[in-house]
Amino acid sequence: MNTSALIRPAWTPATIALMVIGFMVFWPLGFAMLAYIIWGDRLDGFKRDVNRATDGIFAGCRRGSDKASRWGHGSARTGNVAFDDWREKELERLNEERRKLDEMLTQFDEYARELRRAKDQDEFDRFMANRNKSTAPTTTDTTTTKRGGKGSGLLDD
Repeated sequence: MNTSALIRPAWTPATIALMVIGFMVFWPLGFAMLAYIIWGDRLDGFKRDVNRATDGIFAGCRRGSDKASRWGHGSARTGNVAFDDWREKELERLNEERRKLDEMLTQFDEYARELRRAKDQDEFDRFMANRNKSTAPTTTDTTTTKRGGKGSGLLDD
C-alpha cells in the first residue's frame, strides 16, 4: 500500500493541475487550492486544536447528561442493585475528590498570583531605589564665590 497521497500540501503535478483548473472554473477555488498547497501542512495542528476545543465543549454536555441521568432523567440503572449502589458511592467519592482538587487548584492559583505580585513589588522597589540613587542631587555647590557669596563672579569682574 502506498502511503503517499496524490493530493497533499506540496507542489506536486496533481495539486498544480487542480489549482489551475480551480482558477479556470471559479477563481476562489484556485485560491483555496493555492492556500492548501502553501499552508496545508499546518492543517494537522489546526484540526487537533479544533478537536480539543469541541471535545471541551461537548464534555460539558456529557457532564450535564450524567447529572440528568443520576436524577432519574436517563437510563442510569443497570438492573443490578449492588453494582448501582457501588457505582453511586464511587461517583460521589470521585466528585468529592474533584471538588478537593478544584479547591487546591484555586488555592495554588492564589498562591502563585501572590508570589508574582511580591516578585513584581520587589523588582519595582529595586528599580525605584536605583532610580533614586541615579537622580539624587549632588551636594557640591559651585555658585558661591570669594566675594561674600553673591553670584558666580563672572560678571562682577
